Amino acid sequence: MLVGIVGAGFAGLSTARVLTELGHDVVVWEKAPDVGGVWSATRRYPGLKTQNNKGTYALSEMPMPKHYPEWPSGEQVQAYLENYARKFGILSAVECSTEVVSATPAATGGWDVTTASEKGTDTRHVDHLVLASGIFSEPFVPPFEGREDFLAAGGEIMPAGDLHHLDQVAGKHAMVVGYGKSACDITVEVAGVAASTTVVARELLWKLPRKIKGVLNYKYLMLTRLGEGIFRYHTVSGVERLLHARNSLIAGNMVDSVGSVTTKQLQLEKLGLVPLGTFADIARATVSLVTEGFFEAVADGRIDVRRDTTVTRLLEKDGKPHAELSDGSIVRTDVILAATGWRQTIPFLPDEVLNRFTDERGDYVLYRQIHPVGVDDLSFAGYNSSFFSPLSAEVSALWIGSLLGGNHTLPSDDEMRQQVATRLRWMRERTRGNHARGTNVIPFSVHNIDETLSDIGLGVSRLTKAKEWLLPINPSDYRDLVQKLKKRVRR
Repeated sequence: MLVGIVGAGFAGLSTARVLTELGHDVVVWEKAPDVGGVWSATRRYPGLKTQNNKGTYALSEMPMPKHYPEWPSGEQVQAYLENYARKFGILSAVECSTEVVSATPAATGGWDVTTASEKGTDTRHVDHLVLASGIFSEPFVPPFEGREDFLAAGGEIMPAGDLHHLDQVAGKHAMVVGYGKSACDITVEVAGVAASTTVVARELLWKLPRKIKGVLNYKYLMLTRLGEGIFRYHTVSGVERLLHARNSLIAGNMVDSVGSVTTKQLQLEKLGLVPLGTFADIARATVSLVTEGFFEAVADGRIDVRRDTTVTRLLEKDGKPHAELSDGSIVRTDVILAATGWRQTIPFLPDEVLNRFTDERGDYVLYRQIHPVGVDDLSFAGYNSSFFSPLSAEVSALWIGSLLGGNHTLPSDDEMRQQVATRLRWMRERTRGNHARGTNVIPFSVHNIDETLSDIGLGVSRLTKAKEWLLPINPSDYRDLVQKLKKRVRR
C-alpha cells in the first residue's frame, strides 16, 4: 500500500516511520524547503523555544540529545527532526519544497494527489492519505480598518512568524498584537532593539513560570497524570474521583495555591497584569509558559502592555503610521506583528469532502482526533494540540497503522458521530468555544493518548502509569509499541 503524507513535522515524520516499519510505502510532501513543520527555518522567529522540557518533547524511539538545553531552541528541534528522519531511513521519502494543491477521491478508492514544485506539477495516486499538515497551518492577521492609509504612511503589517531577523524591527516603533506564547516570545526579543514595544492584549492569559518559586520545575506540576487530573475530565475514575470529590475540593485547592504563588512570583498585581477570572482558566484552551524576561521588561518600562484592549483602526498622523486602540489612545506604530492565531484550513481538499466531516458549527468530526467520519482512505495525524505533541502524534500514527493492518476496526459511522458530538459539546462549554475546531485536547493530553492506545490494544504497564502520576511523562517508555504492533498487523 502506498500512503501519501502531507507535512514533515513531528506528525508527518513519525507517521512515515511507523507505517514504513509496518510494511507500507510512503511519500511525504512538505511545502517548506526543510523538514520540521512549525520548526522549519522558514517559520522560526527570534527567541523561539519549546514550551516542554526536552525530556517530554521527543519521539519515543529517539530522545533529544543530551547536550541540548532543557528548553531547546527552534533550530535545535528542527535538527532533531532531520536526524530522526535520517536515522529511520525516511528522509529519502520526503519531497521538500513540494506543495499539495489538490487531493481528490479516486473512483476506485484512494486519492489522486496533485503537487507543485519547481519541477512543475505532478499527480500521483495513493491508496491512503494522511494529513499531518498541522493545526497551525495559516496565520490569521486581522483585517485592520485603515490598513491602506497605514501602509501608505510607511507602516508594515506581518504575521509574527514572518519576523526572522531583528533588523526588521531595529529602531522602529513595534506593536505586538496578542498575548500567547509566540506574542510574548517575540516581544522580549523585539524590545531589545526597537525604539518602543507595545503589546495589545484583547484578553490576558494566565502564565506559568518554568520554575515555581525559582525551584520546582513546572514539568512536575503540569506534565504528570496528577497535574492533568486536577482539571476535571468529562468522565472521572480512580484517583480522579478523589481529586474531584466534594465539588472538586482537593483539585480546586491545588490549582488555587499554584495560582497564588504564580501571581506573587511574577508580581502581577504590582504590574496590573492579573488576568480576569481564576487561575483554573489557564487550562481553558492552552497553557502558556512565561517567556523569560517578559515581566521584567514590563517592570522597567521596555514593554508597554495595553490589557483588555484591541486595535480599532490604523491611520496616518503627521505623516507617520499610527494605531488607534479601543481605550481611545493613539500609538506611534511602524510595524505591527500579529500573533493572533491561526486559520485551520485544508485548501487542497474539495468542499464536498470537507463538508462530510464538518459539523454545522464548522468543527471537525474526527473520531479519536484521527478519523474523519464519513470519509474513507483518509486520516489525520497530529490534530490533537497536546502537552505531548510528539508522543501524541506518534500514537496517532500507531492507530492509523493498526487500522490499515486490520488490528482494530471502527465503530459504525452513527456511533462515531454521536461520540464526537458529545465530546465537542463538552469542549465548547469547557473552552468557551476556543477549542480549535475540536482539535485542542489540552490539558487532557494523557487521556487522549490512553484512549487512542486502548483502541489498538496496546499501552504501557500499570507500573509505568503509576510512575506517571508523580513524574513527567517519558516518551521513551512507549518506544516498544511499534514493534508490538508490527507483530499483530497484516503485512
